Amino acid sequence: MIKNDLLLKALKGESVERPPVWMMRQAGRYLPDFMKLKEKYDFFTRCRTPELATEITVMPIKQVGTDAAILFSDILVVPQAMQIDVEMKPGVGPWLPNPIRSAKQVEEVVVPDVNEELNYVYEAIKMTKQELNDEVPLIGFAGSPWTILCYAVQGQGSKTFDKAKQFCFQEPVAAHRLLQKITDTTIAYLKGKVKAGVDAVQLFDSWGGLLSPEDYQEFSWQYMQQIIDALKDEIPVIAYGKGCWFALKEMSQSGASALGVDWTCSAMNARYLSGGQITLQGNFDPARLYSKPIEIKHMVTRMIDEFGKDRYIANLGHGILPDIPVDNARAFVDAVKEYQAK
Repeated sequence: MIKNDLLLKALKGESVERPPVWMMRQAGRYLPDFMKLKEKYDFFTRCRTPELATEITVMPIKQVGTDAAILFSDILVVPQAMQIDVEMKPGVGPWLPNPIRSAKQVEEVVVPDVNEELNYVYEAIKMTKQELNDEVPLIGFAGSPWTILCYAVQGQGSKTFDKAKQFCFQEPVAAHRLLQKITDTTIAYLKGKVKAGVDAVQLFDSWGGLLSPEDYQEFSWQYMQQIIDALKDEIPVIAYGKGCWFALKEMSQSGASALGVDWTCSAMNARYLSGGQITLQGNFDPARLYSKPIEIKHMVTRMIDEFGKDRYIANLGHGILPDIPVDNARAFVDAVKEYQAK
C-alpha cells in the first residue's frame, strides 16, 4: 500500500483533505544535485542508466516534497526505439539529423519490440519503485503521437512546427501511417511501464495547441484516444494538451482519469468546458515561480479555491523552468500542503 495516496484518490475522484501536488519536469534542471549529474553524464546516458534515472526521479521527493514522483526520462526515447536518430544538442535541444519528410521514410520506420529497445526504462521503474518504498506513487509518461511526429518531421524544436504541419497537410496518408506507428509503439511502451510498476501514466501533447480544433481531432486526438482506450482499464491516465482548451469536452468523455490544463485557461472555464465531473490538473504559470515565495503561496491558495480541493491535482501549466530557485519550488509545494478549505 502506498502511504501517501492523495494522487491516486484524486484520480479516482475521491474526496481528499487537500489536493495532491507535483510539478511537471520536477526531476530536473532547477535542482543543484541534478546539475552536478548533468556535468558528468550526457542527457541520454542519464535516461538510459537505471541507477541515474532512479536517483534523479527521487530527488524532488526528498528535496521539494511532492506527493508523486514522475520517472526521469524523455518523450523522445520512443522515436529512438523506432530507429529514428535523436540527439540532444547543447544550446539547441532535441536534434534529429535525418527528419522524416517522405512516404518512403515513413515506411522505413519500425514498430519495435519495446521490451528489447526500452528495457532500460522498465529497469529504472523497478529500481525507482524500490527506492520510493511505497512512500508516494510513481507516474510514467509518453508524448502524444502528434507531438512525437512534430519532432520527427521538423527535426528540432520549433515555435510553429511548420514543416510538421506541411507534411501532414501535403502527405496526409503518410502522416497518418507515421502517427499510427507511433501510437502502436506508445501503447506497447506504456503497457510495459504498467507491468514494471508505475501507478499512473500521463500523455503529454505539448504541441496540440498549434493545430486548429478540426485538425487537432484528425492528427492528434484520435491517436490519444486509442492510447487511452488501451490503458484506461489497467491504470489511471492523465491527458495533458498544452493550449488544447477547445478539446476539453471531448477529452472529458475519453475515459481518462484526469485532464491537464495550462495557465491560459481559467479554472472556471476548465470546469465548464470539461463538464465539471472529471479531475483537473494544473494550471500555475511556471514563470510565476519567479515571484516571491509569499506571493506564490497566496496565488496557489487562490488557484485551489478556484478549482476546488476535490477532483483536482495542483501542478504547473507546463514544465518547471531551469532557473527557478529551489526555495520557490518548495514554496509552491508547501502552499498546497498547508491549504485549508474555507
